[in-house]
Amino acid sequence: MVRRPGPGGQWEYAMVHRPRYDDWSLPKGKVDAGETDEEAARREVEEETGLRCRLGPELSTAEYVDRRGRPKRVRYWLMEPEPGSNQALFQPNDEIDEIRWSLGENAGKLLTHAHDRHLIAEAEDLP
Repeated sequence: MVRRPGPGGQWEYAMVHRPRYDDWSLPKGKVDAGETDEEAARREVEEETGLRCRLGPELSTAEYVDRRGRPKRVRYWLMEPEPGSNQALFQPNDEIDEIRWSLGENAGKLLTHAHDRHLIAEAEDLP
């Protein structure tokens, strides 16, 4: 989960649109062979948003069953873009076609999944 300082000292959060599922979600992905969960989180966020980020605290793990009935377990970290990182490197593609930033109080209106809304609320409670 990526956040950046927004207006008035509030945080803005990055949300991605996945055309395959026609949903709004937080950036996430799969671990490649030989990769740690932390390395995968940073790589996936960079691939999906164009932003190189530093890891912050780990957030709650989401566990759910996907559309094919497979159990899924997703670990999340709060991240912030590294200095000089540029979202302009993002190129819409078949996996992610749009990125939006939203204040925490508004993010829940766009996010499709309850576990993503819970993570925003959890992050809002952190300094």
